[in-house]
Amino acid sequence: MTSKQRAYLKGLAMNIDPILNIGKSSLTPEFTQSVNEALEARELVKISVLKNCLDDPREMAAMIAERTKSEVVQVIGRKIVFYRPSKEHKKIELPK
Repeated sequence: MTSKQRAYLKGLAMNIDPILNIGKSSLTPEFTQSVNEALEARELVKISVLKNCLDDPREMAAMIAERTKSEVVQVIGRKIVFYRPSKEHKKIELPK
C-alpha cells in the first residue's frame, strides 16, 4: 500500500465510528472472526481498544492484520483502522 493510498484511507476512517471493541479477554478466535466478517462487509473497519485491555494496541493491530490478511491503516492511541478489499462487495476505490 502506498502512502497516498494510506492517506486516502485515513481520511475515510476519520468519519466512521468504531464497530468493535477489544476488552480484557483480548484477541479471541471469535473476535478475529468478527473482524473478518466486518472487513468483508465494509472493507474499512475501525476498532477501539478498551482501557481494561492490557495488551499494546500496536502489537494487537499486527496480530489481527496477520490473522485476517488485512492492512493496518493506522493506530492512534487506542483506535486501530484496518483495510482489506472485499471479494464480493467492492466499495472503496483506492487512488493509484
